[in-house]
Amino acid sequence: MTKAFYITAAELAQKGKDNIPDELLSAKHLIYSSPATLAFNSPGAQGFGVKRAGLAVPNSVMLLVAPACCGRNTTMLSAESGYGDRFFYLLLDDTDIVTGRHLTKIPKAVEEVCQSLDYTPSAVMICITCVDALLGTDMDRVCRKSSDRAGVPVVPCYMYALTREKRLPPMASVRKSVYSLLKPRKRKSDEVNILGYFSPLQEDCELYSLLKSAGVKTIRELSRCDTFEEYEKMSQANFSLVLNAEARYAAQQMEQELNIPFIELARVFQADKISTQYRLLGQAIGAELCDKEYYEQTMALIDDFREKHKGLCFAVGEFSNCDPIEVSLALIRYGFKVAEIFGTVGERNFGFVKKIAQLSPETKIYSNLSPTMLFYEPDERVNVYIGKDCAYYHPDIAGADFNDEIQPFGYAGVKKLFCDLEKALDRKGAEDK
Repeated sequence: MTKAFYITAAELAQKGKDNIPDELLSAKHLIYSSPATLAFNSPGAQGFGVKRAGLAVPNSVMLLVAPACCGRNTTMLSAESGYGDRFFYLLLDDTDIVTGRHLTKIPKAVEEVCQSLDYTPSAVMICITCVDALLGTDMDRVCRKSSDRAGVPVVPCYMYALTREKRLPPMASVRKSVYSLLKPRKRKSDEVNILGYFSPLQEDCELYSLLKSAGVKTIRELSRCDTFEEYEKMSQANFSLVLNAEARYAAQQMEQELNIPFIELARVFQADKISTQYRLLGQAIGAELCDKEYYEQTMALIDDFREKHKGLCFAVGEFSNCDPIEVSLALIRYGFKVAEIFGTVGERNFGFVKKIAQLSPETKIYSNLSPTMLFYEPDERVNVYIGKDCAYYHPDIAGADFNDEIQPFGYAGVKKLFCDLEKALDRKGAEDK
């Protein structure tokens, strides 16, 4: 091929979710790791990949058991993010990889890690790579032996890139790991957990206020637990709110082991869908969540933005704090044009594709990971982007990376997106002058 593969929303909707072209499915072809994807196309990625996510448990440390090549970017992460004193390495040589003899070394290595510290860690997270996926290592057994020897809890974290397309991908698995240390406690009716992310929601997120109005006194997020004692109190919650589907398995585990039920909300950028979710949440917890003021403020902000910036045509990428398919639908419904979408299409978001097909049938859908992206040529209609990957494809236009660690959600998330776009457009306008 001499052109980047894309399919229009109309064509993809007509094919159906069971006939998605192979070019859009990364498990069906070689992966092209372009500069647009290097930062996120790995379970050890920039931001919260498996390694950093595994250290979300307060006062924990991590032992990375891997060949030197797999630990290389961990050294960079340690230096840049202040994790230097929490990462330790057990490097594998060729014999270890072929025979699996490194498994006998792990308990002693864990013991040495604990002895080297001037404090007792709350847990040792053992991060293993595709080497052990291929060997079929029983990490639960290895962790039990390590815990017995070192006298601290030891938990596996699976950095298996091979399982990215499976039922339990790496980032869903690590969420199970970080909550696995919780023990049953008496639940309190006025306490709630928020699950889903490894960094907190933005401070002005209305979800906090709405829960408080419903009688919730304590809201806990893993990222806001400064001590292990605070983390342990997550076992007291009356229920959990799951805001990211990758945390669903962790929530199911907590329901089974801690008797904490959960309610799942999606991060969406369509204001009417946000309102519907809050109404349904209120019905589920037996409270009326009044979101009218937040809805009206959000729609007024969008109306002002659209009036000021007429004729915008978007490219939307996946390296951002949103689902590119859903946020594209939101933009189209708000009256903007979306020419290109770079992202992964699956069962979870295919319904959005069908709606885009009705409203904007010619919108092009690309896969960042398709080798055909070597031949990508920018769509000249695009004059603004969302997503850091789009900055690679459209380096000369204004756009919002929208991938801060603080997580957007609800109406506050929608407002942040448009505020970020406003700043980017103003900045570009000033540069052009």
